[in-house]
Parts: sequence; C-alpha cells; structure tokens
Amino acid sequence: MSLFSTDSSGEPVRAPLTYRKQPKRVSIGWTLISIALILVVVMSIAPAPYVIEQPGPVFNTLGYDRAIGASDKHDEKPQTLITVPDRTTYPTSGALDLLTVQVAGTPEHLPSWLDVMSAWFAPSKAVIPVDVAFPPGTSTKEQQQQNAQEMTNSQHDAIAAALNQLGYDFPQKLEVAYVYPGSPADSVFEKGDQITAVNGSPVAGTQSLRDAIAKNGSHTAAKVSIVRDGKQQTVSLTPTTSSGQSILGVGVTMDYSFPFTVDIKLDDVGGPSAGQMFALGIIDKLTPGALNGGKKVAGTGTIDNEGNVGAIGGIRQKMYGAKDAGATYFLAPRANCDEVSGHVPDGLHVFAVKTLDDSLAVLDALREGTSTSQLPTCPAS
Repeated sequence: MSLFSTDSSGEPVRAPLTYRKQPKRVSIGWTLISIALILVVVMSIAPAPYVIEQPGPVFNTLGYDRAIGASDKHDEKPQTLITVPDRTTYPTSGALDLLTVQVAGTPEHLPSWLDVMSAWFAPSKAVIPVDVAFPPGTSTKEQQQQNAQEMTNSQHDAIAAALNQLGYDFPQKLEVAYVYPGSPADSVFEKGDQITAVNGSPVAGTQSLRDAIAKNGSHTAAKVSIVRDGKQQTVSLTPTTSSGQSILGVGVTMDYSFPFTVDIKLDDVGGPSAGQMFALGIIDKLTPGALNGGKKVAGTGTIDNEGNVGAIGGIRQKMYGAKDAGATYFLAPRANCDEVSGHVPDGLHVFAVKTLDDSLAVLDALREGTSTSQLPTCPAS
C-alpha cells in the first residue's frame, strides 16, 4: 500500500497541504478573553472614587490598650486601658469589647476598582464614596484631628455617664460653644453661656435640651434660663425648624469637674462611638463582681452624661469584628436597628439599647443567668 499517489511516470506526488479555518465563534471567544484580561489589569491599577469600610481592631475596655491579637509596639508593655488611681477598683473578667472600623483608602491613595468590586460582595465590608468619608475641603490630617477630638469628648462623656450612674455628685455645665449667624439664637446667646433650664424645667445635658426645645416647638417663644458672667438671667426666643426639628441655633458642649481622676489610655483610635463601652468598663472597675458575669460582650454607641446611647456608623463591620474577636453578645444602639436587621453574623446575639440602663439590664441578665428573651432586640428584618 502506497502512502502517496503517483504521476504517469510513476513518481510519487505529495498531496497539497490544506488548512482548516477556525470557526468564527472560537475567534470571538479569544477576543473576549483578551478584553477581559485587559480589564482585569486596568481594574487592578485604576483608582476608584470610593473607600472601603472593614472591621478594625477590637479593644477590651477591661484589659489593655492593645488590640486583640496585636503585638506590643517597640517592646513597650501594654498599659491598662481604664485606670482609676484614687479609688478602690475590683477584679473583672470576660470582656466588654469596643469595636472600630478601618477605612481602606484616602483621597490621596484610593483603592483599585478590583478591590472595590471584591468588597461589594463581602458582607463584612462596605463601599462608600470617598467624598462621604473625607468631605471635600477637609484634609486627611484635619479629619484625623477631628476624630481625635471626638474621642476625647466621648471619653469625658463616658466618665460622666458612669459616675452619674453610680450616684456621684459633681458639677456639670451645659455651655454654648458657638452661635449660628442668622439663627434665633443670634444676638441672644453668647459663647460660654451656661444653659440651666427651658420653660422652668432643668436641663442637665444635650438630650434634655433637645427634648425641651422639641416640646416647646417652633410656634411659641421659649424661656431659656442661663448663667452669664456668674449671673442668672432668662432670655426669650422662638425656635426655628430645621430638618423637621425645632432648634435654637446654638452648638453646645459639656464641661465637667470630676470628683476624682479616671484615665483612659487608647491611642490611634478616633471618633465618638466607644462611649457606651467606656462607661460600662468604668462601672465594672468601680463595682464588686464581674458586671458581665465573665462573658464576652461587645458593643458600640455614643453616650452622653445622662446615659443616652446614640447611633454610630459602620455597625455591620463592628458586628463582624465582634464575632471574629469571640464575642457572643452585642449591645447595639436602638437607633441603628435598621442597619442591624438582616445583617447579624451567625452566633452573635444582638440587643437593642437606648440608654445605659438598658445595657446594664442586659448585663444583669447575663450575670445572673436569667432569660434574655424579654429584652429588646432589633427586628429580624
């Protein structure tokens, strides 16, 4: 059998080579793959106008100023996060963890589109516009300074809330920090005025003031008692309405004269959201027995001197941070329930709290081993 055909003289003739044309769909497939690879490369390099919120370090207010799992810096020994040098303190156990949120990216160093798309599909992360996290006209340094000041104010409010809860008596002044030009308060209040009452009802803090002005409304004049230059007087002004709320047009701040020193040592963490857990940590230190029954409890929320727990940002990330740190119970501001519902990590029991009394009721139940089924939680969805 011959492998080649032959011509008339018997010489073998090689068959001409033929080439099969690739199907059109194969060519299109390779083109799409090439485009996809180019897009992946571009997305891994090109910055996106977003930043990523993710769980940050977790600190036990009953422990030290080092995040869980973090090594000591420069061989320094960790310092106790809360100390009360001039008062008897008591042993604690378990944890009262405060949570933080880490922001990946700054206006100067934005994350890539690939990082952003990956974060979109991670339940523990959130993608937000960079202008929301870093308002235009404010530098990163200025933002950090503002966060540091909010942390300082939060610590003072937490100390006041804890000492008020424990029955200590000390001077607490609600003072005017600034007056908005063109507001009802303009030319009526001065910076440094101490507000003591509205329509004859005493106000002890910012929430009391808000409630009193809301009760007065914006259709009648409010009589506000103040102390200016050491003299009592009453001023009259009609609140205006802003975003559906009655307001005077002043910014206020609290001034405290504490009966003894409470030191809180926590560096490189900013914002006001640790207030509730600071207050609980102080109470635990100053009272016999473990406030939490030795259990691992985490939580978040602002607090004022009257013990009101306020809403915070990044609560989803904080719940995942709490779960990763080993907490099984979580104290969430009731005002954050819309963000909590439907997003609770498996194994984490979340309680909705509005005041320091609410939080202490949860800890009492955990310590005593009684049922928590009647305590408020956020709706399931």
